[in-house]
Amino acid sequence: MPRSARAQEPAAPVELPPASLAALDAYLSQVEAVRRRSLLTVRNYRSDLTHYLGHLAARGIEHDAAGRTDVRGYLARLRDEELADASIRRRAATVRGFYRWLDAEGVALHNRPGDSILRLRYPKVGRRLPHFLSQEEATALVEKANKDTPKGLRDRAILELLWGAGLRVSEVAGLDIVDLDLANGQVRVTGKSDKTRICLYGNPARTAIRRYLDDGRPMLATGAQTALFLNRSGGRLTARSVQTMVRNAGMQAGLDALVHPHMLRHTFATHLIEGSADLRIVQHLLGHASADTTQIYTAVAHRRKSTLISDALARARSSEAARSEGLGLPVDRRDVAPAV
Repeated sequence: MPRSARAQEPAAPVELPPASLAALDAYLSQVEAVRRRSLLTVRNYRSDLTHYLGHLAARGIEHDAAGRTDVRGYLARLRDEELADASIRRRAATVRGFYRWLDAEGVALHNRPGDSILRLRYPKVGRRLPHFLSQEEATALVEKANKDTPKGLRDRAILELLWGAGLRVSEVAGLDIVDLDLANGQVRVTGKSDKTRICLYGNPARTAIRRYLDDGRPMLATGAQTALFLNRSGGRLTARSVQTMVRNAGMQAGLDALVHPHMLRHTFATHLIEGSADLRIVQHLLGHASADTTQIYTAVAHRRKSTLISDALARARSSEAARSEGLGLPVDRRDVAPAV
């Protein structure tokens, strides 16, 4: 049976020993206060590490005595429970990060000689190319927003920004009015690790934002509020609400794929690469720390180009075969087979 990306999470862990709980709380406090990770990231770390430490506790293993062999057994258990490969790799990285912190804090680790978790290698994960929308699909998506209501004007502005500027959903939800520069088509964004960058957007997004500011936002605002995008109560729109709106817009547009905000970010990057944009510029606009992360969109663009060429060749061969048959000329059926 193939491993499912939506496989159920393993059962809830057993109660953790006090020493493990104390180490976990101290680590997460450092992650939040010093490393400035988001609350969502801290919550994910807590979930992953709680489950791992519970696995150890159920087997009578102290967290500071566990070795690489114990972690491999834990990862094998996750694999048996059909957790997605990417999730298993994430948990392995979280566990190793926890032990690196323990080591840096001077905590004595009592693992067997040569069995240090600090030397744990991550499980290999097959490279999956991101999904994106075509120009026609993205256009159909943004045009589904009702431009005659304050909510519709807001949704159209959000969709245009997600597609036109490649923002993350958390970045869109976190925008304030002062972050906008409508004259120059720029927006100041606070991304991961509180890093700020300037993103660009074109005339469609500028027009949608201006209409929202003039005719939509005043109808939603109930008081002094710095947030750009407001909910019906006048408060800041949440990232979850944006996700729901994008998903509903995709269904209303009749798109086959289940659309989410990050797919629009993939679409933005892929369309730029297809337009021969410089990879370093795309990296900056996306806020990637490494160009290696951005590089995947070149593979997406090349795959799409190969598909378009294959389709064009198939149509050309079919047309040529039809023309030859009309003229009574012999046809080699190998020439009308779809290109691979």
